[in-house]
Amino acid sequence: MPTLELPHTPGCLVCGPGNPYGLKLSSHVDPDTGLVTIPFKPEAHQIGFEGIVHGGLLATVVDEAMVWAATWNQRRFCVCGDLSVRFRSPVSVGMRLNVEARVEYSRPKIVAVAATVRTPNGAIVAAGEGKYVPMPPEQSERVMRTLIDEPNTHAAVALLTRGIVTES
Repeated sequence: MPTLELPHTPGCLVCGPGNPYGLKLSSHVDPDTGLVTIPFKPEAHQIGFEGIVHGGLLATVVDEAMVWAATWNQRRFCVCGDLSVRFRSPVSVGMRLNVEARVEYSRPKIVAVAATVRTPNGAIVAAGEGKYVPMPPEQSERVMRTLIDEPNTHAAVALLTRGIVTES
């Protein structure tokens, strides 16, 4: 099955189309494996040092991919409890990147996720890991109601909501 585009929230720093300072990126999931991918090309205004992309920006995109992997796995929105990113080499402005995240293990109250940031030739420029905590069902349902209704994300939303847990 091809990947599905995951939904957006209006003000999200990473995906929100309504956030004037946001990255406006799209996340995709393989519905069979739960692998989340985010294609990303950093721009000149996202530097730390001249010509080098800010590590915090890369960590933000890694967190976005990992939170979606955890959310897809649990069928409940999750929040980050712990995040670690290792930077292997500098990332230049304009470099095409692909962030991938997958669940390493999952328990009812915690989901461990790993991520990589790769160049088109497959070189890993950063790797991350994190632990994500499912929101209480009522909070997850509130988040679900804030998602933008977009035709390109309907398939992912339908699969995501099919498994939404409504009781603790």
